[in-house]
Amino acid sequence: MLVELKNGETYNGHLVSCDNWMNINLREVICTSRDGDKFWRMPECYIRGSTIKYLRIPDEIIDMVKEEVVAKGRGRGGLQQQKQQKGRGMGGAGR
Repeated sequence: MLVELKNGETYNGHLVSCDNWMNINLREVICTSRDGDKFWRMPECYIRGSTIKYLRIPDEIIDMVKEEVVAKGRGRGGLQQQKQQKGRGMGGAGR
């Protein structure tokens, strides 16, 4: 995945972990300077979430995750839909 920081630097590597504050750990990282003329190779790096401008994730990965969510029946509202089928009574329009 590619991570661009607010200062213009980019980090390209494999995602290891991400927490609730979008702090990211990458491995096998290539860092590119703001102007694009300097490159660094690092075995791993930590990026603080508040410095991130945007993330670019390959389409193949996004498609894989979507398929996995559908197969497991999880995702936004997945559990809610299952509960609605077992509700009390016949339902209705409400008040």
